[in-house]
Amino acid sequence: MSLFKLSPNSLKEKKGKESIVAITAYDYISAKLAEESKMDFILIGDSGAMVVLGHEDTYSIGMEEMLMFCKAVSRGAPNTLRIGDMPFLSYQVSKEQAILNAGRFVKEGRCHGVKVEGGEETAETIQAIVKAGIPVLGHIGLTPQRSMELGGLKVQGKTIESAQKLLNDAIALEEAGVFAIILECVPSELSKIITEKIKVPTIGIGAGPFTDGQILVFHDVVGLFPEMRPKFVKTYCNGFETFKKALCEYVKDCKEKKFPSEKESFKISKEALEAVLNKT
Repeated sequence: MSLFKLSPNSLKEKKGKESIVAITAYDYISAKLAEESKMDFILIGDSGAMVVLGHEDTYSIGMEEMLMFCKAVSRGAPNTLRIGDMPFLSYQVSKEQAILNAGRFVKEGRCHGVKVEGGEETAETIQAIVKAGIPVLGHIGLTPQRSMELGGLKVQGKTIESAQKLLNDAIALEEAGVFAIILECVPSELSKIITEKIKVPTIGIGAGPFTDGQILVFHDVVGLFPEMRPKFVKTYCNGFETFKKALCEYVKDCKEKKFPSEKESFKISKEALEAVLNKT
C-alpha cells in the first residue's frame, strides 16, 4: 500500500463512531503482529529508550535511534498508519529544527505523522509543523519528557488548577491543528470532559474508558517488561516467563546433548563422506 493511502485524517472520522485501538511498537516483529491484529495505528514511541534500550527514562534516546525503530516498524507494518514520536530536544530548540526533524520521520522513517508532547507551551511549534504539511498527534497529561518538571511519573489533572490547564491544553492543540490527542494518566472524569469538548479524537493511556480510543505499549500488553507494571496496564499474557521458560529448556537440551538431534541435523551423501574419509 502506498504511503499516501494511509492518512491520520481517517482517525478523525472514527470519533463518536467506533473505538480507536493503537499500540506502541519498535521493531519488525512487534509491528508485524500489530498489523495482523488490525490495529488502527502504531506509535513508534520514545519509550523504546526504556523497554528496548534499557534506559531509566525517555530523555536518553535521540533522533537516529528513533529513526532506526521507525524504519523497522515500517517494514513490519507497511499497511498500517505509523506515527513517529519526536524525542527530547528534537522540537524544543526552534520551530525550524522541529520541522526538519519531523520531516526526517516522514522521509527517512516512512511515518505518516509525528507525536509531540506538551500543551499550550508547544502549540505554536505544532502549528508550524502542521503548516509544513506534517500531521501531528498531540500528547498531554503525564508527558514523560517533562517528568523532571512534573516531579516524576504521576497522574495529572487531579486539582482544579491542573484540570483546567489540561482542558486549555487540549483546546490549544486542537486549534494548532493536531489530528488527535493522547491523554496519559488523566482522571477518567476529566478525560470524558475533554473528549466531549474537542472535535478531534482522544486516545487514552491510563485515562479511563471515556476517550475515543486506547493505546498501550506492546511489551506491556504481552508481559515482556516486568520491571514496570503501571496500574493502567492490562497484560494479556506473561510473555517474559513464557520466553524465559523456552530459553531455559534450550539451555537444558544443549547441556544434556539433546539438541541438536538427528531431526535438526543435515546429511551428507555416502559417496561424499567416503571421499572425504579417504582424503584424510
